[in-house]
Order: sequence, then C-alpha cells, then structure tokens
Amino acid sequence: METKQRGDGGGLDLAQKVKGASPDVQKVLGGAQDTLTVRRVFGEPFEKDGVTYLPVAKVTGGGGGGGGGGDAAGRGSGVGFGVSAKPVGLYVLKDGDALWRPAMDVSAVALRGQLVGIVALFVLRSIVKTLAKRR
Repeated sequence: METKQRGDGGGLDLAQKVKGASPDVQKVLGGAQDTLTVRRVFGEPFEKDGVTYLPVAKVTGGGGGGGGGGDAAGRGSGVGFGVSAKPVGLYVLKDGDALWRPAMDVSAVALRGQLVGIVALFVLRSIVKTLAKRR
C-alpha cells in the first residue's frame, strides 16, 4: 500500500492508490480519512457573555474490506467503514484561564445505579437467608 503524508494534519492519505483497489474502495478510504480528523474531535468554539466554549468529543472508527476470487461470476469485493462520536467535555476559556468540564453520560450513571441496586438486593437476600437459618 502506498501512502502519502498530508500537510494539513489530517494524517495519511489512505486513498492514495491501494494497489489493485477498485474506485469504490478508494472512495471509501478517502471518506474515512476525511471523517477521522482532529476537526471532528474539537467542535467549533462559540462565545457567550465573554466566555469562549470549546466542545470536545471522542471519535472512533473502523473499517474493513475484502474480495473473492474464482471464475468471472464468483468474483467480488466489498468495503465498509463506521464512525462513532461521543461528547466527552467542554473547555471553558475565560480571562486567560482554561477550565475542563467533563460531560456526564446520564445513561451510564443510571445503569451503574441500577447495577448497584441489584447487587444490594442479592446481598440483602443472602443476609436474610443466613439469619433465617440461625433461628
């Protein structure tokens, strides 16, 4: 695979001629490269009441592809790519100071609370059974 370093900080130019790749594969790799850049992690800063806010997200992605050989009817290839983005926090810039404010995932907090409750019920059940056997 031939790669070329891009000058804009975007990383390797994966679409630069994967030997023998179809135009569709090159198109997907080019799209993947444009998707997974530092610009996707830091959102556009915005200002309110003299305070600048810079949102930050965690962006992950992956892809794969393959092809088959054989006679003319059995040949084929395919490629796929997926991206996931999750907000992680916000930089607050005020009076020359930068403060980090992490984002709270309410769903994860609720799930952890439910798990703690379930574990507490099992422990309580064990305690009640042990006390009942002693009588």
